[in-house]
Formats: sequence, C-alpha cells, structure tokens
Amino acid sequence: MKRKAYRNSPAFVMLAWGSFLAFLALTIIGLATLKEPLMVKGYYLMGSIGLISSAFTVAKVVRDNQEDEERYNQMFRAKDVENAEE
Repeated sequence: MKRKAYRNSPAFVMLAWGSFLAFLALTIIGLATLKEPLMVKGYYLMGSIGLISSAFTVAKVVRDNQEDEERYNQMFRAKDVENAEE
C-alpha cells in the first residue's frame, strides 16, 4: 500500500500559515489605526495585497521551473543510459 508523501512536515505548514495570518492581522490592525485619509489606507492595502499575491506567484513559478528542470534532466539521463546499453 502506497502512502502519499508530502514535501513539508505538518509543523512547517502550520508555521507558514500561522506567520502569514499573524502578519495579515498586524497589517489590518495597522491600517485600521492609521490616522490618514481612507485614500491612503486603500493605497497601502492595495500594495500589501499585490505584494502578497506576487510573492505566491513568484514562489510557484520558481518551484515549477525547478521541477521541470529536474524532469527534463531525468528524461535525458534515461535516454543516455539506453544509448549506452546498446
């Protein structure tokens, strides 16, 4: 029976989500207590959301590129082994 293997431990996943939620809460508290017009608060909120979503996207692209590079290298290593056996 095969078990599903996860790359990250449950503790690391909890740390990642916990820190994300903690800093999100701190950002919201900071915006709520900021004594500036609503326009300035909106600007900071838009910047924060854009930065967070961009960080997730960059992390996914880097991970996907590394996985593709590994898959590409494995494919050609397998072809080199086949050619060496002939």
